[in-house]
Amino acid sequence: MAKRLKHSILVLNGPNLNLLGTREPEVYGRDTLADIAAGLERRGAEIGLGIDFQQWNGEGEMVTAIQAARGTRAGIIINPAAYTHTSIALLDALLAVELPVIEVHLSNPHKREDYRHKSYVSRMAQGVICGFGSLGYYLALDAMSHILDVSPAK
Repeated sequence: MAKRLKHSILVLNGPNLNLLGTREPEVYGRDTLADIAAGLERRGAEIGLGIDFQQWNGEGEMVTAIQAARGTRAGIIINPAAYTHTSIALLDALLAVELPVIEVHLSNPHKREDYRHKSYVSRMAQGVICGFGSLGYYLALDAMSHILDVSPAK
C-alpha cells in the first residue's frame, strides 16, 4: 500500500524553462524540464512530499498558479526565470499566499549580467539556491521537507 502524502508542494517554473535541455545548455544544462519533473516526483515520494510541477511563460498565469496554492499546497519552490528581476506581481502573490517559498535558479545570477543580480522573490523567500543546475531543485525539495518537518516515507 502506497503511503498517502500529507504535503504537496507547488514547483513553479517561469518563462523559457520549457526549452531546457536545448536552450543554452552551457548555461542551463542538458536536463529537460520533464527530466527534472520526473526526478522530483520520485524524490518527493521518497520523502513524503507530493509535487505539483508547472511551467508558465506568462506572468499572469504564474500569479494565478501561486494564488491557487493558497490552502491547497504546503509550500512553493519557484524558479521565476526572467521574472526574477522584474516582477513585483510575483512577489505580491507570494506574500499573499503566506506559504514557505524557496527560490531556485539553474545558473548563478550573481556571476552573470548586472541586471540579473536583483531578485524581487528573494526578498521573501526562506532561501535561494542557485548555480547548481538541476541539482538545485532537489536541494530545494530537501530543504522544503525540513521547513515543513516532513518525515521520509516508509
